[in-house]
Amino acid sequence: MADHDPALAPYLASWSEIAGSLTWDTPWSELFRERPPLHDWFVDGRLNLSVSCLDRHLADRGDRAAVLWEGEPGDRRVLTYRELHMNVVRLAAALRGLGVGQGDRVALHLGWVPEAVAAMMACARIGAEFTVIPVALPTEALAVRVDDFGPKVLFTQDGGWRHGAILPLKSRIDEALEASSGVEHTVVVRRTGVQVDWYEGDRWYDDLLRAADPRNGEPVALPAAHPVACAHLANRRGRPVAIRLGTANLAVVALANHLHVMGEGDVFWGAADISWLGAQAHGVVGPLLGGASTVMYEGTLDVPAPARTWQIIERYGVTAMLTSPSIVRALRGWSLTATGTTGSLRRLTTIGDRLDADLRLWLHDVLGDDVRVADAWGQLELGGIVTCDEPAAQMPDPGFAIVDTEGVEVANGESGEWVMMRPWPGVLRDVEAPNGTDPTSYHWERHPGVYSTGDVARRTVAGDVEFLGRLDEVISVSGQLVSLNEVRDVLREQPFVTDAEAFETTDQRLGRVVGAVVVLASEATPTVSTLRDLQDAARELLGGLSRPQRLLVVDRLGSELDPVTRRRALAVLAHGHEHRIVAWDQVIDAARQLPAL
Repeated sequence: MADHDPALAPYLASWSEIAGSLTWDTPWSELFRERPPLHDWFVDGRLNLSVSCLDRHLADRGDRAAVLWEGEPGDRRVLTYRELHMNVVRLAAALRGLGVGQGDRVALHLGWVPEAVAAMMACARIGAEFTVIPVALPTEALAVRVDDFGPKVLFTQDGGWRHGAILPLKSRIDEALEASSGVEHTVVVRRTGVQVDWYEGDRWYDDLLRAADPRNGEPVALPAAHPVACAHLANRRGRPVAIRLGTANLAVVALANHLHVMGEGDVFWGAADISWLGAQAHGVVGPLLGGASTVMYEGTLDVPAPARTWQIIERYGVTAMLTSPSIVRALRGWSLTATGTTGSLRRLTTIGDRLDADLRLWLHDVLGDDVRVADAWGQLELGGIVTCDEPAAQMPDPGFAIVDTEGVEVANGESGEWVMMRPWPGVLRDVEAPNGTDPTSYHWERHPGVYSTGDVARRTVAGDVEFLGRLDEVISVSGQLVSLNEVRDVLREQPFVTDAEAFETTDQRLGRVVGAVVVLASEATPTVSTLRDLQDAARELLGGLSRPQRLLVVDRLGSELDPVTRRRALAVLAHGHEHRIVAWDQVIDAARQLPAL
């Protein structure tokens, strides 16, 4: 993987063409310099993400809609590129007035509101690093996340709409900050009008913008690898693991995917939670770099009725859409047919977990043959989407193989680990993790010279790739990573639980979910109330997606099965049951009937 390797020349030339379409203050001296494991890209180059997303479009696209926003109650806003640029410049000046500068950190505890986009771009404009914290995190987990990230300024809302109810975001942040330190100012967006408590350092978002001097909102030219965004992976040893993404690295991959994988036409909709990096990279950065209009919807898609998705597509003329298989599965459960006109839609791409054949068939039946349905693959460590099953020819291909434990490529029909053969410009720039935990070693040391994904896959005789699960104990639930070991450890710490295990299983409505099995002490009774208390313990400490949707009770957890086989057998027994009591012998019998991987 040397930069002088002639075999890399066409691949690197494709990245050079894509990167060259951005606005650079200082051109790179070398596109790629080999420095394992992360390598250096765009060496000596300097740029600003907000300039490439906004400033460069003002002359030709200033009056085009940049953001088409709709709130859950039905209120709507449109921000042109010129209006969004003005807000970003003022907010950048306001952040500087609060003491935020290059290298400082800003946390965004915001939902899908236009102010979240302005805050991302304002941070990028002044060289601050941002992270988006999920609005649904419980207070304890929220405090850990804020304390781990260490922001100087934190954005939140008075409240946020979610499934017809108002989440008390400011109140939760206030509680979390009691256990955290270092946040100097909290910037509050007026969204719902609910009353909030006010403390020293609190600022209204609108007041900051009105008082800001736009002359202080000029962009700063940043090194290509300067960290612009931080994304948190599943916890390790009770602490978040965070990856830091470089400015040019994120921009180039987001633009490439928008141009050659997902974007088609002028109106793009990333229907996913904004706290997910995929939504930030491909629902905000990519469309803005491409000069498109991006649709942003605040709430859940079944409010006030399941037809909301189709109505949004029709209302804004959405031409391309990104979502997760979990959301598609929910759509199928709500409505068998599209209610409304979806004739504008040309492409729908899913990401987050595997798009099963039955879901793909349902999408084709609902949307028609004129809509191209694609399933994409990527990882947070790689800055988002890397490849999909229907890319355009111009998308640079890093090359993939399926290998055994020795790194030897396996034959079609055999399972192995999915590895990436060539360097990828979107790869993380830095990792922040508890002592003794280093995700980079997992990806680069097991098979030197390639990127080991941790995904188990196999090729069919026809050459199609089937993903079979993970080698490690981290799974994707609705596009968010959940550590099965963390869920297991939380359950083991509960009263009357002597042993526990967590595993991946499926739900017909939700898709991929967490399952768990517990061994109870002899004095404990497996009542519904007791079992739901155990499920809720994981939710309270780790977040809602970590709650085991399926909980088994067994008399013991034997050692006769290897961990992979045991989890597969437990998933079979848990399917279709929220709670179930089984004997360990039943787990053994289920394992014997499993098909080979």
